[in-house]
Amino acid sequence: MASLVLNETGMENCGIDDSFKYNLYGVVYSVAFVLGLVTNCASLFVFCCRIKMRNETTLFMTNLALSDLVFVFTLPFKIFYNVNRHWPFGDTLCKISGGAFITNIYGSMLFLTCISVDRFLAIVYPFRSLSIRNRRNAGIVCGIIWLLILGGGMSVTFFSSTNQSKTSTTCFEGFSKKTWKTYLSKITIFIEVVGFLIPLMINLACSSMVLRTLRRPATLCQTGTNKERVLRMIVVHLAIFIVCFVPYNSVLFIYAMVRIKALMSCWVERLARILYPITLCIATFNCCFDPVVYYFTSESFQKSLTTGKCQAMQENMLQSEGPVSSKENPDTHTAELHILTSNGKDQASETQF
Repeated sequence: MASLVLNETGMENCGIDDSFKYNLYGVVYSVAFVLGLVTNCASLFVFCCRIKMRNETTLFMTNLALSDLVFVFTLPFKIFYNVNRHWPFGDTLCKISGGAFITNIYGSMLFLTCISVDRFLAIVYPFRSLSIRNRRNAGIVCGIIWLLILGGGMSVTFFSSTNQSKTSTTCFEGFSKKTWKTYLSKITIFIEVVGFLIPLMINLACSSMVLRTLRRPATLCQTGTNKERVLRMIVVHLAIFIVCFVPYNSVLFIYAMVRIKALMSCWVERLARILYPITLCIATFNCCFDPVVYYFTSESFQKSLTTGKCQAMQENMLQSEGPVSSKENPDTHTAELHILTSNGKDQASETQF
């Protein structure tokens, strides 16, 4: 989270210099701004203008793209600050910019988790989940997620303010030891558990159960193309979590322990302050990687990139994205029910996914 950037010395006698982070942030934010703006604007165009038949998965993806864009639009301010090491934009934009990072990081994890759970239900429990997997429930879930991430962002940015010196004004730094010990450490741990650990466990559990379902004979008898797409989707989801989010949240937790004196070691603090800017930059690139999830998760998204025929995309949605409700896809349900009856098991065809 930008507002928890490791800028304080923590233990002043350690003599740690982490000024390299300013140049690093400037370069990474510039690249992320260009790539994130292009890819997420293109994704929103596809979701809003090219895909005419939308389901709950598309709704989760749209909200994920919006979460990324909220963060991307604040990057020019961060770029200016890290290049000039001066914040002239005022206290309000400082708070907004810090909150946007939290919204993006933890919003991405939660929306990716929703996509993973939705695919899990579509494959493992295709009929039992019909009453759950609909746009109304997906909209409620998206609303709850926005409340969580905005609430978490506001709780942290409440302590994030500009600090003026004789030569410059700083932002995202300057938290006192008392603030860390009294408020920020507790907020950090809560966000780590709700926004990172629980989504990570859910993603791992859903992925393992989907893989187990794909190994069943009734599933193996289906065509291998869609199965390969499912496997690619699982790999992409887990890769984003492991590469982008695990290092950042792990280092953030260690730093929080250092700040509340649970870990009193210059070596640990030095390691945290060196690794934190690196892991934060990697986490920043998640806004550029999320469109890869759209590509592998939704076949209609793939089709929309190569054809402008809405009818073809609608037909593809019916085949590939799974039923949204029993009223919307009666023909698909009838065909799948025949498959289930012939196999004698509660097993879904891959063509449903």
